[in-house]
Amino acid sequence: MYILILVGMIAGMMVPMQTAVNNRLTLFTKAVLPTSFYSFLTGTIILFIINLMMNLDKFTLTFFESQSYSYVWFAGGVLGVIFLTGNIILLPRIGAAVTVIATVTGQMVIGLFIDTFGWFDADVKPLHVMHIVGVLLLIAGIIYMNAKKQAGAAKNHSRLWILVGLATGMMPPMQTAINSSLRYEVDSFIYAAFISFVVGTVVLFIMAMLVNKGIKITRTSGDITLKPRHFAGGALGAAYIASNIILMPYLGVTLTLMSTILGQIVMGLIIDHFGMFNLPKYPIDQRRIIAVLMIIGGIALLNFF
Repeated sequence: MYILILVGMIAGMMVPMQTAVNNRLTLFTKAVLPTSFYSFLTGTIILFIINLMMNLDKFTLTFFESQSYSYVWFAGGVLGVIFLTGNIILLPRIGAAVTVIATVTGQMVIGLFIDTFGWFDADVKPLHVMHIVGVLLLIAGIIYMNAKKQAGAAKNHSRLWILVGLATGMMPPMQTAINSSLRYEVDSFIYAAFISFVVGTVVLFIMAMLVNKGIKITRTSGDITLKPRHFAGGALGAAYIASNIILMPYLGVTLTLMSTILGQIVMGLIIDHFGMFNLPKYPIDQRRIIAVLMIIGGIALLNFF
């Protein structure tokens, strides 16, 4: 059990790493949308290869003719695009840790609404007073972490970007609920993930062509040369999804979510503390530790009541 929880934490660490890697790729694309496109494209290729080995029968004409093609085939990919692109925009502005915490809070809040009102055909779970306390703890944790800023960082840690982070974080729970419905339609978690990535890749290609007039990428940016590792964001995203699919039958939804979120927060703090991926340094101090404990407490209340 504990080994699986550790695997969940490692899987969660891939999310801020994916965002940081994609942020570096932006040096060569010069725009956010082409960066998101290449990240999705890499993930699509990886998931395509996996599905060729595991679900070859789902690439036949007979399979495609038997499908209804409801909204769940398309909505998950669009929500994934919003989440990935939003993270790339946020990371250099508010740092890895705050990006993770803001988006995680958005995930928990919208997850509460999904459970309470049964959105996307989810099972209804009655609202508990401790759920409200949990949400308040999450919000208090974010406010406390950013209450004391240096003058030069005040603009970067603006309330507007925190709100964008909250809204961005609301995408994954809706995407997961929709992809879960898609999983039952296609009878495969990994194939549902592949469809989500394909849709996201197509949407990003169209958006990049309209907004940026192309998906150009340069081989050099100053003294930095484009290397295969700059495309690792797509692989990290695909690995994160695959890990969740593997863990959920063993840990359950709640424990899987808790372990991956903890991994996201820890990795976000590490990236900030050491200034990894050439990002600004935000050292771990007492304020950040207390804020993280408040946030973890809020997450626990939301999941265990």
